[in-house]
Amino acid sequence: MESPENNITAEQIILRWDSTASEDARTRMIFEQHDRQEINRYLQAVDQIQTSMNSTTLSDGESKKLNNAIQIAMARLEDEFRNILITNSTPIETEPITESISLTPRTTPRNSSFHASPENENSGNRRDESISRISSASFTDRNERSVTFASYRSMNSIREQDLLPPESISDLRSIAERMIAAGYFRECVQVYGSVRKSVVDGSFKKLGVEKLSIGDIQRLDWEAMNAKIGRWIRAAKVCIRVLFASEKKLCKQIFEDLGSTAADDACFIETVKAPANQLFNFVEAISISRRSPEKLFKILDLHDSLLDLLPDIDDVFDSKPAESIRIQAPEILSRLAEAARGMLSEFENAVLREPSKVPVPGGKSKHYKDNSLAHLFIMNNVHYIVQKIKGSLELREMIGDQYLRTLTRIFRQAATNHQRATWIGVLHCLRDQGLHSTGSFSSGVSKSALRERFKSFNAIFDEVHRTQALWLVPDEQLREELRISILEKLIPAYRSFLGRFRNHISDNYIKYSVEDLENGVLDLFEGLAVSQHSRRRSQ
Repeated sequence: MESPENNITAEQIILRWDSTASEDARTRMIFEQHDRQEINRYLQAVDQIQTSMNSTTLSDGESKKLNNAIQIAMARLEDEFRNILITNSTPIETEPITESISLTPRTTPRNSSFHASPENENSGNRRDESISRISSASFTDRNERSVTFASYRSMNSIREQDLLPPESISDLRSIAERMIAAGYFRECVQVYGSVRKSVVDGSFKKLGVEKLSIGDIQRLDWEAMNAKIGRWIRAAKVCIRVLFASEKKLCKQIFEDLGSTAADDACFIETVKAPANQLFNFVEAISISRRSPEKLFKILDLHDSLLDLLPDIDDVFDSKPAESIRIQAPEILSRLAEAARGMLSEFENAVLREPSKVPVPGGKSKHYKDNSLAHLFIMNNVHYIVQKIKGSLELREMIGDQYLRTLTRIFRQAATNHQRATWIGVLHCLRDQGLHSTGSFSSGVSKSALRERFKSFNAIFDEVHRTQALWLVPDEQLREELRISILEKLIPAYRSFLGRFRNHISDNYIKYSVEDLENGVLDLFEGLAVSQHSRRRSQ
């Protein structure tokens, strides 16, 4: 378009960009030309017309012409506003953000509570295979979770990103200022919200947040729901701390202090209200779904994640228009705590009825046929529950100290039962009974009986060592306490037995020294095959 004459009127500048009257104006955008002189000329023309409309000496004819010009200008500015937003808006690259915001040291493989190594999985031993298949969404990543919880508590600052280039933000603010001044606040907010909402929806899709009704969610089978809960926990952190926070920042950059109302807050809610409700509806549906023990650990994880996000939710949704979103989170949190309380009761009843037939959390239908493994399962999970409750004031208040003491008692009893079921056979080999030969002419140690006793001890310890090295106790402190307790019983008994009978048998039958046993016990509950421990010690 040719540069206008110096004496061209503001109305003429507006009319020549009237898309209803000119094909050229219909196919071109002012702000796409990168002609700052023309952009400034158009904005100044709008300002001049707005100033003229406030004059008290206008005739009816002049007033009508100015009103027509301002309507044409607002239609053009609305199109320009929309085009700048669409041209410059892209969904956030969520993958690197997700990794950086939730990346934590992982010491246990996902979905594997009792982990078997590849060598043992292929060994054909049915018992090892059954152990390796026992996977649970309960405490699988408990080490990971405990570290994650500490880590993302320490980095829960909002991570705002610049969503648009500075020049685009400046242009959008210039347009918004004039539309709002002309009384086109609602139109400006609607255009902004419709474009940015579609961008947020694109980011949601990348994060795996689906549009599901509460009914849809409650109809999911547990395996599908379990997977979606894991995705939600990862996505929620990005949505609150990055996506919504960045949208709020953008709204402030464009709309802050424009007009008599809080335009930035209005535009922010227009953009994120539906996505935020979509995000929270998922957790609400989980909180009111049918309660069953296998859901307990994921409910506790959801509770932890939402509790950790509360300060950020308060920061992001701190305005009056955002109040309905802000108050949702603590209400859902309370319902999750209530659901966890009910599931705890069901879990406790299942444990007390028949520990070896407690269903595996995570939805598996297999039961633990090995009593030792059943007790370890109960010990791991109840210990995990106890730590979760102790770490949440709200859960502790709802569940109560008396019930917490009951759970602690169950956990300690399970630990005792596990040791008894595992080590009674080993310790039985270290008794004196049956080793002395008696007769009318002689008495002493029966070497054949002693040989059989050492052979039995070696075989039983080998089996315990091989099997329970594969089993996993994710909590480091609990793992150490178990080992110490075992060593306190095993080592003195073995040392004493060895001292009494070593001179009565060939060293060929003494497979283990005291130090060997100590090293063997230290291999237990790491989730690694014996061969891996051997290689590690030799390095």
